[in-house]
Amino acid sequence: MKVGLTFDLRSWYTDRGYSMDETAEFDKQETIDALADALKKMGHDTEPIGNTFQLIEALAAGQRWDLVFNIAEGLYGDGRESVVPAILDQYKIPYVFSGPVIMGLSLNKHLAKVIVSAAGVPVSPGVLISTLPELEKIDLNYPLFVKPVSEGTGKGITAKSLVKNSSELKEMVEWILKEFRQPALVEEYLPGREFTVGVVGTADEAKAIGGMEVMCADNLPYSVEVKENYQNYCTYAPLDKDLAEECKAVAVGAWRALDAVDAGRVDLKADRNGRICFIEANPLAGLNPVHSDLPILARMYGIEYQDLMEMIMNAATKRINGVKQA
Repeated sequence: MKVGLTFDLRSWYTDRGYSMDETAEFDKQETIDALADALKKMGHDTEPIGNTFQLIEALAAGQRWDLVFNIAEGLYGDGRESVVPAILDQYKIPYVFSGPVIMGLSLNKHLAKVIVSAAGVPVSPGVLISTLPELEKIDLNYPLFVKPVSEGTGKGITAKSLVKNSSELKEMVEWILKEFRQPALVEEYLPGREFTVGVVGTADEAKAIGGMEVMCADNLPYSVEVKENYQNYCTYAPLDKDLAEECKAVAVGAWRALDAVDAGRVDLKADRNGRICFIEANPLAGLNPVHSDLPILARMYGIEYQDLMEMIMNAATKRINGVKQA
C-alpha cells in the first residue's frame, strides 16, 4: 500500500521565522523517521508529504496515495487540526485518525466537555468566558482552573492557571483573551490525581490499552514547559489496580461519546471526592517513540512502538474497509 505521511516538522517552521511557542505542538524529525520506519516494517511504500502547504502542492501536482497517515496539527485557528482531514476528504483519500468535525470538536475543550457530559461521563463544572464582563455570571466554587479553550500540549497553562479569588481570575482570563485571542475555559479545580489513558479502535470496538498516572514535582501544572522537560519534572506510573477500571471506563466512554476513531489519548483527573473526571481528548496524540505519552504508557503494558503502530493501522484499515473486528 502506498502510504503518505502528513506532519508538521518543527524545524520547517522555525527555519521560516516561526517562534518556538507557535510550533510547540509540532514534531521533530526523529518522530517522522520513527513513523516512516514503522510503516515500512509493515510492508508499506511510505512517502513523506509534510504539512498542509506541502500537501496542497503535492495534490495540485497530481500526487495520490492509497492512505495517508496524518499527524499534522495545523498552524492557526480553532479548526487547524481539521484542515488536512478536510482536504483529504475532498480528494476521497482515506486517512488514519479522526475526521475534521471530531478534530475541531476535541480541540475545543468546552464543546468536548458538553458532548461528553451529555453522554453521562463525569466532568468538572465550568463555563466559557469570551469577554471580561462575562466574569460576573460565574457561579463556581473556588479554586478555579483557567486555560485557553482551544490549545494543545499544555499551551497557556502556567502556575497562575490555578486561581483562588476573583482578582486572580480576572488577571488570568484577561491574559488569555489578549495572548491567545480565544475564549478562556474556567472550571472548578480538580485537586486529585491526574491520569492519561490510551485508546485504540472506533465506536463499540474502542478499548483502553493502558494508562498512567502523571505526577509533577511541586504540584506543577502539566504545561508545555513541563511536558518539554518531563524527565526533570514528572514521574509516570501505571494505573493502580483499584483505579484502573474506572479510568478506562471514563476514557472509553468519552472516546465513544466524541465519536473519535483509530487511536488517541484521554486525559483524566480526580475531583475532591476521588471521582475520575474527563479533562480532554487527544485524537491526534503525539507519537514520538521516546517522549510522547501514548507510546510511553503503551510500553508500561508491554506494547512496544512497532506493536502500537500496527494496532493503529489495523484499527484504521478495518474502519475504512468497513470490517468488523473478530
